[in-house]
Order: sequence, then C-alpha cells, then structure tokens
Amino acid sequence: MKRMFARDIAIDLGTANTLIYEKGRGIVLNEPSMVALKEVNGRRQPVAYGAEAKAMLGKTPEGVEVIRPVRTGVIADFEVASLMLRHFISRVRALSWSMIKPRVMVGVPCGITEVEKRAIREAVQDQAREVRLIDEAMAAAIGCDLPVTEACGSLVIDMGGGTTDIAVISLKDVVYSVSVRQGGDALDEAIINYIRRRHHLLIGEATAEQIKKSVGTAHQDYDDEVMEIRGRSLILGTPTTLKVSGGEIREAMSEVISQIVLAVRQALEHTPPELSGDIINRGLALAGGGALVRGLGKRLSEELEMEVSIPADPLGVVAEGAGRCLDHGDVFKDIWI
Repeated sequence: MKRMFARDIAIDLGTANTLIYEKGRGIVLNEPSMVALKEVNGRRQPVAYGAEAKAMLGKTPEGVEVIRPVRTGVIADFEVASLMLRHFISRVRALSWSMIKPRVMVGVPCGITEVEKRAIREAVQDQAREVRLIDEAMAAAIGCDLPVTEACGSLVIDMGGGTTDIAVISLKDVVYSVSVRQGGDALDEAIINYIRRRHHLLIGEATAEQIKKSVGTAHQDYDDEVMEIRGRSLILGTPTTLKVSGGEIREAMSEVISQIVLAVRQALEHTPPELSGDIINRGLALAGGGALVRGLGKRLSEELEMEVSIPADPLGVVAEGAGRCLDHGDVFKDIWI
C-alpha cells in the first residue's frame, strides 16, 4: 500500500552537483547538475540527466548538447533547470512512494538578487506545495555542526563549483558574508589554460576535473605526485600524452586560491572584535566540493594562522544543513529567506 504522506526535502542546487536531502532519510540523491539535450523539430528534448549526461560531456554527436543550467550558483537556463529539477525530485518522490507534493527548502548563494530568487522558486514550485530558501553559507554552517544559535562567532567557507560563500554567523544570523565567483569550475579552467600555455596541449573539462581530483593540490606537501594525461597537441594536431606533477597543478590553481584567501581575509577584517576572538579560538569550517582539494585546509590554516576543520562529507553539508532546518523548524524557522 502506498504511503499518502510527503516527506519534506532540501535541495542544494549547485553549479557542479545537485544534492537532495529527504527528511528522515538523509541525502538520497547526488547527481551532476547536467542535462543532455537533443534538438528534434526545432525543440530541445532531454535524453539524459546527471551522471549519464556528464559521461557524454565532450563526446556527443551532432545534434546532442550537454548543458549545465546552473552557473556561478544561479540558474542560467531556466527551461533546462526546471526539467532537471523536475526529474530529480520525481526520482526522490518515487523512492518515497508519495503522491503528495513535499515542502522544499533550497540553498541559495549569499547576495543573489530577487530576480534570481524568483527564478529558483519558479523552477521548483510545480514539484512542491511550498518552497523556501536558505542562505547556503548558513546551511553549510548548520551542516558542519557550528553553534549558529549561540552568541559566538562562527566562520564558514563553502567552496562550490561556481561560487565560494564566506560567512561569519552568530545568533542564527549572518553578521558578514561575501560570495566570490570563484570555485571548482575556475580551478578546472585554470588547469586547462595552464596545460595549453605550458605544454601546448588542449584538454577538455572532464580531463581537467580528473587532474584536479587526482593530483590537484593547494600545498607543496603534495607536489611530487604525478599523473599521465591525454589531449590534442596544438603543435602537431595529433593525440598526445604527457605527465604532470602536483607542483605544476598547484601553480596552475594558485591564483584562484589566492583570491579566495583574500576574500576570507576581507571577511575577517569586517568581523566585530569579540566575534573575531571566538573565531580565533574555534577556527573556521571549510565545506563544499572545493574542500576535497588536497592541502587546501592546510594552506588556509598557514596563511590565516587559525585551525581549519573539514567535515566528513564536505560536499553534502549544505543539503544536510538545509534538511536539519526542515527537521527542526521550530528552532530555525527565523533564518528562512
């Protein structure tokens, strides 16, 4: 017999990945924010979503295109984003055997406009009976188990695919926040540009991401690791292989990481002195997919001279934190946007 109640869900609509948290079950979906579309009679029709679409990236035949509908944390292609969210939410609802639309909480970057907020609400509303928004940095702080309800300062860095959100939080409110349009995608682009400039080799987005995950590092402790990569020689025009080291990739990513460190310094400069003392004692929390870059926590710790903690699942903390807001609505209802 089908259950006739709906479980509330929380969505981390990220540039790189979309995660869905279901009340009582935890994170039930983690898929790349990608859709493969084929043009039929002048209209775009989806042929694959998520991981299946990502596997097609750079390998599609004529007439098929892989689209990332979310850019720098906001919806860039409303039609495709709606298709993607409808598909993902339908999958989750099917697992729950529920015929009733759920309440939905969506994490959004700090500083987005009212127009962008409305676009997110409209993309979700046909699959929900109620749509709420929450600042991603606040959700990340809750997911990292920071004491956001207490009268003490907490600093969280949520480094996603398109943006890095930095926030100082106290008493369930954001004291200061900034969103830097630099994240995992910027690191991938920096690697592509470095390989082209230094080795005259053209590589694609998927290869750049693989390099970042395999030998990418923000600290010299990992410089000696080596990886063989394949691409097209810009000199000969033929497929070519070469080996790159962690030190080279650290050099390639250095400018992007330096901009993020600078943004954190600026956030600390705007933090009231009493809260600064709390942050020095407690340290900062590093979340998001960018936290998986090896040595990033150590580099931040050395440059900012404070402890850096990384949760066990940094990619899932925004969805987890937004989900906890649904689970404990009486405690967190005043932080919804």
